[in-house]
Amino acid sequence: MAVTSPNSGFAPWPDRLRRAAIILIATALGLTAAVVFGGLTLPQAGLIFIVIAGAALVPWHLHQSVPTSEDMIGARPAETPVVQALVGGMPDAAVLLDRAGRVLHFNTAAGQLAPALRKNELALFALRSPEIIAALREAIATRQPQRASYVDHVPIDRWMELIVTPLSLPTAFGGSEYCILMTFHDQTPLRRVEEMRADFVANASHELRTPLAALSGFIDTLQGPAREDPKARERFLGIMHTQATRMARLIDDLLSLSRVELSAHVRPEKLVDVVPLVRQVIDGLEPLASERQVAIEIELPPAPVLIAGDTEELLRVFENLIENGLKYGATGGRVMVSLTEPVPDDAAGEVRFAVRDFGPGIPPEHLPRLTERFYRVDAGDSRAQGGTGLGLSLVRHILIRHRGRLLIESVFGHGATFTACFPAAKAATAGAKE
Repeated sequence: MAVTSPNSGFAPWPDRLRRAAIILIATALGLTAAVVFGGLTLPQAGLIFIVIAGAALVPWHLHQSVPTSEDMIGARPAETPVVQALVGGMPDAAVLLDRAGRVLHFNTAAGQLAPALRKNELALFALRSPEIIAALREAIATRQPQRASYVDHVPIDRWMELIVTPLSLPTAFGGSEYCILMTFHDQTPLRRVEEMRADFVANASHELRTPLAALSGFIDTLQGPAREDPKARERFLGIMHTQATRMARLIDDLLSLSRVELSAHVRPEKLVDVVPLVRQVIDGLEPLASERQVAIEIELPPAPVLIAGDTEELLRVFENLIENGLKYGATGGRVMVSLTEPVPDDAAGEVRFAVRDFGPGIPPEHLPRLTERFYRVDAGDSRAQGGTGLGLSLVRHILIRHRGRLLIESVFGHGATFTACFPAAKAATAGAKE
């Protein structure tokens, strides 16, 4: 690449052009002196000047038109804008290194993963994990692809997979430039899903094993010592019926949760009037309310309230929320069930179904985890109430499928309020009214 001298009167001319100009000026001065003092005619001087000018300027023109081998060698393939754009456009964190392990390019994701990365500096200074260092050194030594897995603990735990790929980029004269591409794949979501799956299987197995063990024990008792004892047989059969019902409900909740998760990406489109659904659920839970001595206070609008939803899934939402209020808020003596329509002028209006109980409430540290599968504030009380630990998780997944949300508010010692919010079907409602 040409270098200009800022102190030169010809700057910023290229070196070859500057040298040609100096030659032409010296030639002009010499020819002028020859004409004045040496008897050289003016046409002869002009002809000589033209020849010398051509000899001086034509090589500079050729130099500008045809790249020299020095220029071609200086343009390294790995440092071209195309390679930089390819590395920058990769979705995963990517770092391109030269053969010595110095950073040539890295994208935004790599900069966020390793803020200490600097161009033209050794990557090992910024990537200090032993697994990364070992894989990179092995790739440099053997020129073979390497893989490594490691855990990044800063700022949070992340499981990462590193792939080190040696590359050979062709040069202009048939050679090649050796580079190393490092790509980082975040395996954290897959690891989290695997942990959730393992936890789910373990919890489901435990929940099913408990009633099965009870059933098996009572069956052995009825076949043995209590065979001829009518009172014991009657009591044991009642307990067995309760355990079988609990196990059937757990299986039913598991199947319902699986179906909802499989169809989570498909939003229901059928319009449903939720007012009669709420009344149907309340009528079905009247025996439970009488048993717990809880009064159900109802506040429903007189007109139909339409939302886009699945009837069976909406029934599960209303049933789970009201039943929870009756079971866990029984000490309050009453449960309020309300359905609220959106304000007509509210562009982001929602249909809100709320269940408020006046029981002991929920400690604040438990609120963020209530919708987790098998999570219970009091496991013993939940099992005694016949709960499976899946009710609120099922409610949350159904609301996600309906593009809604679940709000939980509670003041410990003053009851709790569970609110299911659904998007209002305004256009469809207007069409139905027509």
